[in-house]
Amino acid sequence: MRRHSIICRFGLTDRLPVDISEPLSQQTTLHYVSGKRGFGFGVGDTLTKLKRYGIWPSETAFDLLMLAATVYCADTRINRRSEAQDSWTREVDIYLPVFAPNRWASLSPNISHALEFLTGDKWRFYFRSRPQGFASIVGRPTTRATNLPSAVCLFSGGLDSFIGAIDLLEQDIDPLLMSHGWVANASGHQRDCERALRLNYSGQRVRRVKSSIGFPQGIVAGGGPESTERSRSFLFFALASLAASGLRQTLSPVYVPENGLISLNIPLDPLRLGALSTRTTHPYFMSRFEQLLRQLGIPGSLQNPYRHQTKGEMVRGCREQTFLARNITNTMSCSSPNKGRWLGESPGHCGYCLPCLIRRASLTNWTVPDPTSYRLSNLHQRVLKSTEAEGDSIRSFQLAIARLNNSAARARVLIHKSGPLVGNSAELNNLARVYLAGMQEVAAVLTGVQTRP
Repeated sequence: MRRHSIICRFGLTDRLPVDISEPLSQQTTLHYVSGKRGFGFGVGDTLTKLKRYGIWPSETAFDLLMLAATVYCADTRINRRSEAQDSWTREVDIYLPVFAPNRWASLSPNISHALEFLTGDKWRFYFRSRPQGFASIVGRPTTRATNLPSAVCLFSGGLDSFIGAIDLLEQDIDPLLMSHGWVANASGHQRDCERALRLNYSGQRVRRVKSSIGFPQGIVAGGGPESTERSRSFLFFALASLAASGLRQTLSPVYVPENGLISLNIPLDPLRLGALSTRTTHPYFMSRFEQLLRQLGIPGSLQNPYRHQTKGEMVRGCREQTFLARNITNTMSCSSPNKGRWLGESPGHCGYCLPCLIRRASLTNWTVPDPTSYRLSNLHQRVLKSTEAEGDSIRSFQLAIARLNNSAARARVLIHKSGPLVGNSAELNNLARVYLAGMQEVAAVLTGVQTRP
């Protein structure tokens, strides 16, 4: 139950004292540079992989990645229960060397606001000049690359991102697929999906960078591990923006393939408003991040072409149905694919968490039977316990569906529950429609399913 201060240092020359705003806070020095120049924790490796494709990012985009990586470190290595007053809201100060500290300082309130919305924590940022020898970190290419990707697409190994990549390639757009592979089983699904795409569209068109940015347990003094990972989309967006800044375009598209129902992520019950309701691709957070890109002069434009589609509509609208059907089992949607590890089972879909239920719903009325193997294969085989994981999300969905009662008017009210929305009446009507349609998809799967305490 204390404030944390994370002080970032760049190598042996970064020795100037840092004025800590809260001297009594728990202080951690994060040494990013080992030796003279090499950036650790996966940051330098990410930069190297981009350069292999001829992508040389801007210094400002690199600073944004450093900021996002440090936020991710604090988010995943400061335990909410032990370190927050209310067992949820942490207080974190970050001290970071950047290329243009005055510009970053002016944007600090905007960054704090966006991250507070995303993670539910209180953030403060303090920027200083990079130390001697680090005025230029990215450098400049010795030769001019040809055949650069025309866009960047987030690629998680999930069904939505797989469809997003297929649709772009079918439209003759050659994206750089940007992945984050700190979690081992997610990396496996990303690799399987990439291999399938390469075989179908050629390796020259399908290029992927897997970033392994992550931090060992215990790196934050007095922190302890934290599993909620609310800041992961901030890191993901920063990685994609890093790549976009090196594509030499006036405005480089960054595609965020996510169905509209999960993007809105309306809390299914009051308890899910905080701890159990993520905002990773919520329209409000995406608009705040894109505003930050404009203010920093980074030429990236976040686009979610599926924000008005349910997952089922994404599946049925995929531009290459045969290829999707043949490779859909390579994708991973489950929120906790390692649930059966203690029973000796391989990672897979549980079949009853929130993402699994939306996946099942999206594949119910498809042209082929759902080929996914679920640990709970039949939701109707017995009464499911709503006080346990197998029935918790199902019962919450049932309550939310009953509350919605197929009412378009009620949907237009409920879409504002997870955060503020911007846009004209047509945009809000589209969001209400996708919420209602998405819930109807899930309702069809849960018809006749029984849950009780």
